[in-house]
Amino acid sequence: MPFFATLSGLPPVGALLKLGRVSNLPTIWTNTLAAILLAGGHLTTLALAMLFAAMSLFYVGGMYLNDAFDAEIDAIERPERPIPSGVISRAAVFALGFAMLGLGILGLAATSGLAAADTGYTPIFAGIALAAVIVFYNCYHKSNPLSPVVMGLCRVFVFIAVASAVVTPIPGPLWVGPALILCYIIGLTYAAKQENLNQINALWPLGFLGLPVIWALYTSMAEPLILPFLIAFCAWITVAVQKLLRRAAGDIPRAVAGLIAGISLLDAMLIASTGSLLLAMMAVAGFSVTLLLQRVIPGT
Repeated sequence: MPFFATLSGLPPVGALLKLGRVSNLPTIWTNTLAAILLAGGHLTTLALAMLFAAMSLFYVGGMYLNDAFDAEIDAIERPERPIPSGVISRAAVFALGFAMLGLGILGLAATSGLAAADTGYTPIFAGIALAAVIVFYNCYHKSNPLSPVVMGLCRVFVFIAVASAVVTPIPGPLWVGPALILCYIIGLTYAAKQENLNQINALWPLGFLGLPVIWALYTSMAEPLILPFLIAFCAWITVAVQKLLRRAAGDIPRAVAGLIAGISLLDAMLIASTGSLLLAMMAVAGFSVTLLLQRVIPGT
């Protein structure tokens, strides 16, 4: 009963969606598709839907916990956020966040039961590891200089958790996805934190953003299908980096939101590297949907 009492009087749906930064969910779905294809897994429509739901719960739950752990800081820096503005209590957000992480773990376990391969308890362990990294990031990201790396590890464990639910053991080709996503997240986060990217000694984060490009150029020699998606990725990254360099009013939030959406373009390249044009196009659609949703619900 205390749990449900904590959740009594929930705020309007709009506030709940804002708490979960749900505009960025398409990037989680494209991560999921990329992980399945890189791992060489096969799922029924039901299992795929369950996996999408489980990964969505991890993401939204993590975003809820981000606001819950940061409530005191947000009261000073971002008083318009749902908790400091009094729209919802901090206790309720904590309860919802941890509940969603738990449901995400259960969803992984249920999905693995529908997979063609007998994955055993590995998906449960992977889900627990993903939840642990999410909680660790939210607890310590304000004081941890390596928080962008931990943030990237959250996406790494999305790939690991998805792959562990569909195949066993996890194949070698899968690891290129987490490695590139980690580099990309590190690059975009550190770049956004730099005070002046016009200084040469501050340009190093942009090198991490370029690593997926180097990989794609090399991979395109064996799989030319990746080239149009590489061009789209490079064009979008260039637009975002120009905003980071210019740093006019509002440029940083827009650049960061755009780079988050760009995760789906990176996924499109990963998917194209497996030879699947249709699913790569679906990842591009995920990029477009993310940008559209960010106009309504802030994605940073």
